[in-house]
Amino acid sequence: MKLSTPRWWYSRGLRGTGAMTRLLLTPFSWIWTAVTARRIAAGKPVDPGVPVICVGNLTVGGTGKTPVVREIAGRLGGTVLSRGYGGSEAGPLRVDPTQHTTAQVGDEPLMLAHDLSVWISRDRAAGAVAAAEAGAILIVMDDGHQNPSVKKTLSLVVVDGETRDEEWPFGGGGVFPSGPMREPLKVGLARADAVVILLPADLAEPDPELVRLMSPLPVLIAHLVPATKPPPGPQVGFAGVGKTWKVERAWQAAGCDLADFWPFPDHHAYDEATLRRLAERAAQFSAGLVTTEKDWARLPPGWQGRIAAWPVRAVFDDEAALDALLAKA
Repeated sequence: MKLSTPRWWYSRGLRGTGAMTRLLLTPFSWIWTAVTARRIAAGKPVDPGVPVICVGNLTVGGTGKTPVVREIAGRLGGTVLSRGYGGSEAGPLRVDPTQHTTAQVGDEPLMLAHDLSVWISRDRAAGAVAAAEAGAILIVMDDGHQNPSVKKTLSLVVVDGETRDEEWPFGGGGVFPSGPMREPLKVGLARADAVVILLPADLAEPDPELVRLMSPLPVLIAHLVPATKPPPGPQVGFAGVGKTWKVERAWQAAGCDLADFWPFPDHHAYDEATLRRLAERAAQFSAGLVTTEKDWARLPPGWQGRIAAWPVRAVFDDEAALDALLAKA
């Protein structure tokens, strides 16, 4: 979903314009909730013949789900299945990073395909079957907790565990568009086997209230950490992800000398004019340009050599607990 995630979604207590907006949007949330529930109830899951681990979430916007997908698929030698959001190809199609572009297959699939076997398919069931027939021994489905078309062996829900600055992962519990939820919290958790609470590198432990809220599901704690050191010297950063303010905060905490930061909508397509403005801004500070690995994948080839990508990875606090959970699949 391409949007600029409103920060008021993630506040449990609102006053003024935010509270009025939430109230006005509530009737549309009732419609969204009813349609989602009906679609899930009517689903007839297809068994592709191999185990399927679904890594999904309960909210619109970024939770760090894709790094969790990468970590799990890498540990198990699994094949990633994505919808390929933002790409023109409907699939089923195996992603070839030497042949395909983000315009064809989407940014996250292309990014993951440099390290993993990745398939895209708007029809998830057809994609799962095609991947299995091509030799996949296990499928890790990127997103799809609300998609009933594929039989899931294990369903994991990723939750953004950062609760600073009065933010709460589920806001006031409102369902889209009055809040960030794709469906009511208890309804979504009822179909999950476990929860992954993902924390920034500088936050040691999750809020105990958040952990209690996930009960009785098993809870795994993971940290989103930079895979490399920050680029040297001052930087002008930019990102087009669900929660851009958290990218800025995480980079600063990781030691990046951010002279400026530009937020863009999720999955933003960068044109030449925008990139030239960013380059001009960096020149004003005698700075480099840095972006996320996902954003870097969407850059025109001529700009990729001029802009640094700062990758992150999900590191689980208790890897033995993760392996024991995955063994069930």
